[in-house]
Amino acid sequence: MTDFETLRVTRPAEAIALVTLNRPGALNALNTQMGLDLMRFFEDVGLDVGELRCVLLTGEGEKAFCAGGDLKERRGMTDQAWTAQHLIFERMFRALIACPIPVIGVVNGVAYGGGCEMAAACDFLYAADHVRFALPEAKLGILPGGGGTQTVTRAVGERRAKEMILSGRPFTAAQAREWGLVNETFPAASLMTEALAIAGMIAANAPLSVRQSKQSIHRGLQMSLSDGLAFEIEAYNRLVPTEDRREGVLAFNEKRPPRFRGR
Repeated sequence: MTDFETLRVTRPAEAIALVTLNRPGALNALNTQMGLDLMRFFEDVGLDVGELRCVLLTGEGEKAFCAGGDLKERRGMTDQAWTAQHLIFERMFRALIACPIPVIGVVNGVAYGGGCEMAAACDFLYAADHVRFALPEAKLGILPGGGGTQTVTRAVGERRAKEMILSGRPFTAAQAREWGLVNETFPAASLMTEALAIAGMIAANAPLSVRQSKQSIHRGLQMSLSDGLAFEIEAYNRLVPTEDRREGVLAFNEKRPPRFRGR
């Protein structure tokens, strides 16, 4: 795998990439280099997924997933430098959201500010029981600019998102699950095991089906129901002539596991 200054990228299973935010001394805070590294990783996957079928995104250490933007790096920045840095972050978040294969957030520690937004940009989240989230940007004179006003609102609804963002008040993993931001919570010791298990289930499915399903869900939510249904059928029809569709039906009738090849 490609080497990155602020990320560790490994393959815990054949078709699964584990991306670990690797600045534990700074609670994995998002600095310019991490923005560049994440942008490069997800843009590269967007250009060519290769054999990958699922990505797990987590943080190094036991304390933090990502504590948000690195305010030490930002101290004393001119307005122009701040804006230039944020353009990198914007491109990074868009690449994460646009990743053609599923991205599962494995939230192992605090996810504040940009870290909470990074988690919300994933397709879904598993979190450790002790985790705390927050969107405290209003306390710093800014707002969630990594997509948080959009992704979090789509996950939890308008009224809850307004409460979270306008107050900046931290909330627990249990609350995040109750509100719809987090799918499941687990003890820290079993978090990665559970995440790898669901990633393995996804990776075992027909990769073209998974990718088309992800696109249909994500894009359909931005359309009217009738347009979403039309988009779904277009995605469905793309799968009918594939080798994987024929293999899936054949394997079912032959009572054996399918051998999907992404074709």
